[in-house]
Amino acid sequence: MTFGEKLIKARKSNNYTQEGLAEKLNVTRQTVSNWELNQTKPDVEQLKEISKLYKISIDDLVDNDIKGSLTEKVNNTEKLTGLIYKILKCLIITIGIFVSLVILLVIVAFILYFINRSDHTPTINKSEILVSCKLEDDYYEFIVKAQPEENSIIISGDRELMDELGLEYKTEEYQVIRTLSDYFEEKGGSCI
Repeated sequence: MTFGEKLIKARKSNNYTQEGLAEKLNVTRQTVSNWELNQTKPDVEQLKEISKLYKISIDDLVDNDIKGSLTEKVNNTEKLTGLIYKILKCLIITIGIFVSLVILLVIVAFILYFINRSDHTPTINKSEILVSCKLEDDYYEFIVKAQPEENSIIISGDRELMDELGLEYKTEEYQVIRTLSDYFEEKGGSCI
């Protein structure tokens, strides 16, 4: 329905003639006729007066489908909100995976550090290992030298302690190092 047709319908349903409506709006009958024939349109103030007189919204008079626009805007907002939600969800999952990987790498690094630290013993040369131990304020050093051709080892250091621990009967470097480490740790000391 055109604007003019809506004006005619509203005027007739309110029992106005073109002259009667023109008087109420302070315009000529010809102006009302031009509106109804869609030749001209009323200005904003005149539209307000027509809207009050007929008790009809300006949007309904001018066929302004505000409801459709609002529905479309709401739908677009809902779509945008859904998209933002999906992006945030992916971002949170990605951050969670990244943080988990970092934590895992830190744990692996600590494990490797402690494995290497416990197996680390300073060497003097390729066949000699230096084991330094501390107990209170006393320091002890032992040199463990492998003799693969004889399937034996030579140990030098504190003879009395070596005899006490039975180190001369050990046949592998790791046995000597473990025995020394255990002994000093039991006494509250340490070895490297």
